[in-house]
Parts: sequence; C-alpha cells; structure tokens
Amino acid sequence: MQSPEIRQQVWNHIKENARKKDIFINYVNGFNDHCHCLVSLGSDQTISKIMQLIKGESAFWINKDKLINQYFEWQDEYFAVGVSESQIQTVRNYINN
Repeated sequence: MQSPEIRQQVWNHIKENARKKDIFINYVNGFNDHCHCLVSLGSDQTISKIMQLIKGESAFWINKDKLINQYFEWQDEYFAVGVSESQIQTVRNYINN
C-alpha cells in the first residue's frame, strides 16, 4: 500500500471493524509493507484470534473494494509483545513515528 491515503483508509477500517467485534485498538499506524496495532485484550480474547480477525477481514475488505491493483494478503506471521500501562504513551509515539 504505497499511498498514504490508502493506508489511512485501511487503518480507519481496521479500527472500525475491530470496534464492531469488541476489540479495543488503542492506536494503529504503519508503512507500505506493515502495520502496527496497540491492542488491549479482553479477558476472553487471545492474540492469535484477534490477529486472525484483524488480518483476515481487512485483507478481504481491501480486495473486495479493490483498494490496490493487485491481490492483497498479509503475511502469515506477526509479532506481539506485552506492554505495561506505564509504557503505553511510549508505544503510541513509536507507532506514530
């Protein structure tokens, strides 16, 4: 996703879709080849299920709405790390920049 405008559409869509599925995304941003999400997990949520829902639905939406000229899919892998509440603003700043 080379275009900053398309990336912003995707980030907004990810946040809106997550809200509908009771997934709290605190912050989302990224570059043309990856996305960072700061997510708060509910007591009945797992990282793998959240990632499946976010990645699967957003890729489907990107392809359905033909936001880019070729078929889009996220890579299979992802990286997740726990963040203490005292570091949330630091992580937001990292994701923003």
